[in-house]
Amino acid sequence: MLKFYHAPWSRSSGVHWLLEELGVPYETEIIDIRAPGGVPESYRAIQPNKKVPAIDHDGTIVTERAAICMYLCEAFPQAELAPAIGEKARATWLTWLVYSDSVFDPAIAAKAQGWTYNSNSFSFGAYDDMVQHLEKTLSSRPYIAGDRFTAADTQIGSGIYFVTNILKAFPDKPVFRDYLARLQERPAYQRYLAKDAAATPRGAS
Repeated sequence: MLKFYHAPWSRSSGVHWLLEELGVPYETEIIDIRAPGGVPESYRAIQPNKKVPAIDHDGTIVTERAAICMYLCEAFPQAELAPAIGEKARATWLTWLVYSDSVFDPAIAAKAQGWTYNSNSFSFGAYDDMVQHLEKTLSSRPYIAGDRFTAADTQIGSGIYFVTNILKAFPDKPVFRDYLARLQERPAYQRYLAKDAAATPRGAS
């Protein structure tokens, strides 16, 4: 059994989308990260910082988005959402999965919080460098890791969507709009979006 610990409209949305792309049965447990009293302490047994996402696959617990994506793509290779081990393209795929967590996300958080800092002061570097890197990459190919859609797009794509439409902390450029348009045509994307909307209490965002 595959259990997915999730909060709609959060950092776990990319994994939610990936699960829909995989087309395998899974059970969702909603974690209310916005509850007035905070996430229940019991959830710390699953995720030590009480964050989402996390998965439990037949008793094996995996946390951190990049790790979850790698694990799921290896557990369900029939979906072909990752280059196989040994393929040259796998290096680029791995790079973008980790980049999403280690550079994109913290640089966006710093920008949204209005931080002013020297690029060398933090391991994730400068926000402007991150945006330029994404723009250059997506100007050269249709998907983040190459010519075909992969699990890396569920992470980078959901991140760009969130910071563009929710946080309003990302530049509105044609290259990013075109990338999101390609991704949003996918049936799995539309299914995950509908499920997140259905799981969101009225008045919440």
